[in-house]
Amino acid sequence: MSLQHAVVIGGSSGIGLASARLLLEQGFRVTIAARDQAKLKASVDHLSGKVGMIAIDARDPAAVKQAFESLGPFDHLVLALGSGHGAGPFATLDMADLLAGFQTKLIPHAAMAQVALTFLQPEGSITFVSAVSAQSAMPGTAGLAAVNAGIEAMVRVLAAELKPLRVNGVSPGVIDTPWWDFLSAGERQAVFEDFAGRTPVGRIGRPEDVAKAVAFLVSSSFMSGHVLTCDGGIHLAT
Repeated sequence: MSLQHAVVIGGSSGIGLASARLLLEQGFRVTIAARDQAKLKASVDHLSGKVGMIAIDARDPAAVKQAFESLGPFDHLVLALGSGHGAGPFATLDMADLLAGFQTKLIPHAAMAQVALTFLQPEGSITFVSAVSAQSAMPGTAGLAAVNAGIEAMVRVLAAELKPLRVNGVSPGVIDTPWWDFLSAGERQAVFEDFAGRTPVGRIGRPEDVAKAVAFLVSSSFMSGHVLTCDGGIHLAT
């Protein structure tokens, strides 16, 4: 059983929570982190294994450093922060909302990875979670694509620059997570059915699908500089 310690940012729901659960099942010690203390507590209560939690506001590097100092050295960092800012037709895209997309996803991913360097073991890893919008040509996602492509562009550079620390990424497709909560139940079902019909595997994704890709990259000591696309093939249809 591995006693390596993985810290999952955005670990209280969706892909982050599923990744934390799978890593725990594989024998890792896991700390989940997010802003909402109550949500963290509820998530921890549904996990089993060597699990802890810590409240972190990813937008505050000083607070992140203080939080990491309280954890001490760890082995793996998983960055599963989500953001819906920057979506919409380009002709009417609000540049302030696009900027918010960078401020709430790309910048926190980069800032947290930077702060973590002091605490990560050299033989450990960083795994970024982006989105397949970075690789696709879906109308209405130019802003999302820019934000997520920025994250993916860092992976190869950091893998070379930070070696032997491993740096990878996972690029999820349409996944049934709270990211879609801005839609009503009926709207959500219709959107999911549409995407499922255009996805080669015939369904949308589950957080557990992406968690398997995350856990593979965390566990494999011979993987660095890769972005794994975990989207059921939807990028082929758009």
